[in-house]
Amino acid sequence: MTTLIALPALGAVLTALVPSGRGTLAKQVATGFAVLTLIVGALISLQYLFDVDMGVEPETYEWIPELGASWALDLHGISLALVALTVLATPIVALAMWHEAEDEKRDPKAFFALLLSVEALTLTAFLSQDVLLFYVVFEAMLIPLYFMIGMYGGPQRRYAAVKFLLYNLVGGLAMLAAVIGLYVQSVEAGNPSFFLPDLVALDIDTTTQWWLFIGFMLAFAIKAPLWPFHTWLPDAAAEATPSNAAFLSGVADKVGTYGMIALVLPLFPDASREAAPVIVVLAVISIIYGALLAIGQTDMKRLIGYTSISHFGFIVLGIFALTGQSATGATFYMVNHGLSTIALFVVVGFLISRRGSRQVDDFGGVQKPAPKLAGVFLFAGLSGLALPPLSTFLSEFLVISGTFTRYRPAAIVATLGIVLSALYILWLYQRTMTGPVRPAVEGMPDLRTRELAVVAPLLALLLVVGFFPKPLTDAIDEAVEPTLVEVGVDQPEPLAPVAEHVEEGTGR
Repeated sequence: MTTLIALPALGAVLTALVPSGRGTLAKQVATGFAVLTLIVGALISLQYLFDVDMGVEPETYEWIPELGASWALDLHGISLALVALTVLATPIVALAMWHEAEDEKRDPKAFFALLLSVEALTLTAFLSQDVLLFYVVFEAMLIPLYFMIGMYGGPQRRYAAVKFLLYNLVGGLAMLAAVIGLYVQSVEAGNPSFFLPDLVALDIDTTTQWWLFIGFMLAFAIKAPLWPFHTWLPDAAAEATPSNAAFLSGVADKVGTYGMIALVLPLFPDASREAAPVIVVLAVISIIYGALLAIGQTDMKRLIGYTSISHFGFIVLGIFALTGQSATGATFYMVNHGLSTIALFVVVGFLISRRGSRQVDDFGGVQKPAPKLAGVFLFAGLSGLALPPLSTFLSEFLVISGTFTRYRPAAIVATLGIVLSALYILWLYQRTMTGPVRPAVEGMPDLRTRELAVVAPLLALLLVVGFFPKPLTDAIDEAVEPTLVEVGVDQPEPLAPVAEHVEEGTGR
């Protein structure tokens, strides 16, 4: 696992050291390391999925022994899903952004070096078993993301980058206070440590849990983003380059929802149980609010940004419904939302590069001069509205059905978000791809070989995992079950057991 993290970190350094003016070489070095990381990540994932008894050995090395902090890494079903998403998304985004940095008349090596550094930090967050280590990388990833947004993108990119940084720094400061408070609890218990299993074993009174819960949850709600802490995302999505927005929303923001299920629930079980109804309400508001605002957008990138707020609402809903089915669905949703959102942003990036505009009204009739591009756009859009048998459908189904067994009104209202998603996706497709061909798009070229190579793996996975989700959902379920045991909630009888669905291989 340390090797998995070290590869993109080394790639970032070597990419940054490429001489100025050798942009193509920098891209090749960065993409090569991203592919190598993908290979190592795939080997680790396959070993875990198909040889669970052997598994992947935890790694623990002393880091700051005076404080009880360590370089502690471990892989479980929840982190496995997100590690796989990260290592897959990075080379795809690298290929998609091949020409984006050049449009800014800047040396592209910084763009690609920053991408690899974010990958290394994100992988560390997903694998970390030390709360201090998690906090350090949680904050450190803000730096390369800030520069990626602020240096490359639209005319308001600096404003969007500062807004992104300030929002997340506020959350990070709240989390720092909670991390210190958690460490004090371990000192008082006679075992100073930041090691997650040691902290989970602490007997913390409910009042203290609440204060610590607020610190962690605020940071993760901003990162996720959850309404009403969401307003930085639409600006970042609109002003960042499409590929940067794809990685930010599709991968990096999952650190927030991962923290909710992997840290908040086991560390603060009493506070999590008591706060769950409030978080569920906020999640439902996010679902409906994000979908309604997406319908009214004329900027394609901002539209996808609002759809992400809606989809993150489903993920948070599944986590805090506190049922095995909903939590498995939420984790599965993180992966599927990543694949779908990256595909949408990448295809929109192809459209913007051809037309020079991100406004919906500047397109029309694209399917005639560029039928492949229109077809890929439709496929990516249908994954966003969770059409069966795509994998997004199964994750959404598990979240709604699992939530229904505990919070029936919330599940019913959240279902409206599915209806609204059909409206904004089909409206977007109709306005851009169908109808009379606008003069500005008459000569629009169709997808090139490189562009097809970028989107094909994403679309293939959305279909394949939709039909054969069992290996991944089984691994996730094995990690979710002990987490919910720590929370101490009674599990309602599921409406439809996960095993029955996935054994059929239909994903439905």
